[in-house]
Amino acid sequence: MMMYKLLPKSSTQIHDDLSFQQEMISNDLPPPEFLKEAIFAAGSFWELEAAFGRVDDAVRTAVGYHGGTPVKPSYKEVSEGNTGHTEAVKVTYDTRNTSYKSLCEVFWASHDPTKKEYLNFGVNTHYRSAIFYENEEERKQSQESKVRQQMKLNRRIVTKILPCHSGNNSGFYLAESHHQKYYLQRYHIRLCERLNLRSAEQFAGSHLACKLNGIFGGDEKSVPDDLKRIAVGCQLPHQIKHVLETIIQELGVKQALEV
Repeated sequence: MMMYKLLPKSSTQIHDDLSFQQEMISNDLPPPEFLKEAIFAAGSFWELEAAFGRVDDAVRTAVGYHGGTPVKPSYKEVSEGNTGHTEAVKVTYDTRNTSYKSLCEVFWASHDPTKKEYLNFGVNTHYRSAIFYENEEERKQSQESKVRQQMKLNRRIVTKILPCHSGNNSGFYLAESHHQKYYLQRYHIRLCERLNLRSAEQFAGSHLACKLNGIFGGDEKSVPDDLKRIAVGCQLPHQIKHVLETIIQELGVKQALEV
């Protein structure tokens, strides 16, 4: 069973009349000392963010731009291919139950790391396949995971293993709000409204949005059951539970008609 542990909202978020001042399902929230961040790039950041959202102990996810020189680039600037940034996902995870190695496995499973188009990064595309390591241990683990995947596929992998910080790397910058939690926004914008998610910072800081986006971006057949676990097991305001229950009913009707 998937466990959803919802963290307090960041101080930058605005709370509405629901007084939804905390997202909480379990009292067993990860202490800050057990939280780590990792950055990956795998083509479009929408699919990769959803994939990490389905990891049980992923606490937060955010899509953004990483690896380039200019500060706070826009999607238009990045997509033109002149900034050195690539679309990337930052995942915050609980190190007590999830390892960096397991995140690498999710990364490999989320895309085709042999696509030759990635070799054109910086020439005619801003997409690339890359793992950005924070320290020597992460570099070693990511390299070992690449070797294992290479042996499994028996094809040339073009994924780059790169330092998270370097002289020409200005850091990770959040993408615009409409890119955050793409599947949640695409299919259930009313749920976003109920959760009072508007800005990129709010979407990136919400653990519940992280999990919902992972669900909606996954196998459609499993969506109702996964939503039921949240609706039943979460300490959520009535209005939000009602929206979830309505979505579950609508999906149930749709799936019944498709049988």
